[in-house]
Amino acid sequence: MNDMPRDLVGYGANPPDITWPNGARVAVNFVMNFEEGSEYAIGNGDGRSEASLTEVAASRVPRGERDLAAESMFEYGSRIGFWRLRRVFQERGVPLTVFACAQALERHPPAAEAIREAGWDICCHGWRWVEHYLLSEAEEREHIARAVASLEETLGAPPAGWYCRYGPSVNTRRLVVAHGGFLYDSDAYNDDLPYWTTVDGAPHLVVPYSLVNNDAKLTGLVTGEDFERFLRDALDLLRHEADERASMMSVGMHMRLLGHPARASGLARFLDYVGGLSDVWIAGRADIARHFSACVPAPA
Repeated sequence: MNDMPRDLVGYGANPPDITWPNGARVAVNFVMNFEEGSEYAIGNGDGRSEASLTEVAASRVPRGERDLAAESMFEYGSRIGFWRLRRVFQERGVPLTVFACAQALERHPPAAEAIREAGWDICCHGWRWVEHYLLSEAEEREHIARAVASLEETLGAPPAGWYCRYGPSVNTRRLVVAHGGFLYDSDAYNDDLPYWTTVDGAPHLVVPYSLVNNDAKLTGLVTGEDFERFLRDALDLLRHEADERASMMSVGMHMRLLGHPARASGLARFLDYVGGLSDVWIAGRADIARHFSACVPAPA
């Protein structure tokens, strides 16, 4: 069964003519991925250690043994990176969205409390930071339910959106809709605007994410200045196109990557740049989803 048929056309030459709040034509959303503590680990019974999106390309420790270096790099994200990124955003009063892995926040009560106090927008990033396309349908259904219940407990409210690691399974969107309570999902990379799709005959909103404007590109010797320049180039072109089409821009951040000082400095400079622009709306994904839904209602 294929529950995610392909649409290679999208809006084409006729995107919806919407205006974001305050007359803005570009909406920018910053996403903090909170994964540390929910990744593959020997201690979690996974039989291997996770080294993706760390300072090494892959684990150098034999499979089946703990990779203490990789574990330590993940710990940097939860011990230091989270608080540094929090400070960068709070100093500027800029909202963001947390892609929250439920197990990770269970294991970090101080961060969960800080997220609650900040009032940040929450998108469920799964029960754990694992690939949903490797789960059976029953396992995936359980992961979704367990994740939502956990986030309600740790953060005091259910998540507004859904996004799983890298890509969904063919069942994910249907299971997310069947679970209920989600305003949108972000398991897509195929547009610069939200769009409506149909799941089991009912309309469902997709708010695409990006692996392009993403600090995953910072593994290796890439400077904060490079990251800032890359983001500015993307935003400036979207602003240039704004007379013809409104758009949104997602910026993905990982605490164990962008949370290091040389990289965070580039983020801070980009935030200062965006803060001086009158034609850009910085918002959480839930606010973007709600505004879009009001401007472009679900088709009958």
